[in-house]
Amino acid sequence: MELKRRDFLGVAAAAGSAAFTSQALRAQEASGVANMEAPTYKAKVEKLFKTPDRYPNALETMPDGLWVGDQVSERVNKLDWKTGKVLEDFIAEAHNTSGIAVGGGYLWIGCNGAGTAASKRPFDRPFDRRYGEVVKCDMKTGKQVKGYKSPWGSTHGTAYAHDTDKLWVVAPSQNLALELDPKDDLRLLRMVSLKMDTPHGIEWYGGKLWVLAAAGRVLHKIDPDSGKILEIYTLAPTDPDPHGMCIKDDYVYYCDAGLGGGRTPSPGTSPQFICRFPLNKA
Repeated sequence: MELKRRDFLGVAAAAGSAAFTSQALRAQEASGVANMEAPTYKAKVEKLFKTPDRYPNALETMPDGLWVGDQVSERVNKLDWKTGKVLEDFIAEAHNTSGIAVGGGYLWIGCNGAGTAASKRPFDRPFDRRYGEVVKCDMKTGKQVKGYKSPWGSTHGTAYAHDTDKLWVVAPSQNLALELDPKDDLRLLRMVSLKMDTPHGIEWYGGKLWVLAAAGRVLHKIDPDSGKILEIYTLAPTDPDPHGMCIKDDYVYYCDAGLGGGRTPSPGTSPQFICRFPLNKA
């Protein structure tokens, strides 16, 4: 990836302070809703089943199964949607897995680098790194095809937009969602500013961005062109902690990674569980 960290931070600062802010304001003013808050809903969460490993942190939706990445073991499982039965199982060449996407014939894994989760593993692997990455892996074996060191630092959620053939990732330190071109060495295409505490899971669904905050415990539906928040879903303190996220058939699926959204588990913490809640259809 040619974009260097210093260059990226400069672009990110400009985008956050000017481009996206002004673009969002113009769009809201033009529609006459500049002062209107996004509709907010309380998520009605149900727990489904536990994942095979202790620290699930990344989810991806595919018609044939639910993909799960564990942030300590780096194990990737494809699970049956209804029962949680393991359909595929391998160790990916990733480190502190925090996002997973399927697209273009590959797995794309967002890596946090060394951190709290990685330190829980009592051994190291040859592909461990001290820095954040997005890694391109074989879908059947998890073997790394190429690693892209991320100039923004750690990477959280990762999502593949199949209608545009673009990859979206979360840069948590900058509170940004980034659109990347997987056919051009992950060239940076655009940034969307996120207004939440510890953005984590990300999904592209219905032509919109959806981002789940781990510490903030909210889900935002976002217009990717204006940055405007269109809908907000809130989790109760008694709901399991949110981390990885994906959407299928108007249901939001998320996983509790067992560490707490802000590293302090909530009263509802339920390690290993896959949970879901319905989107509002009004």
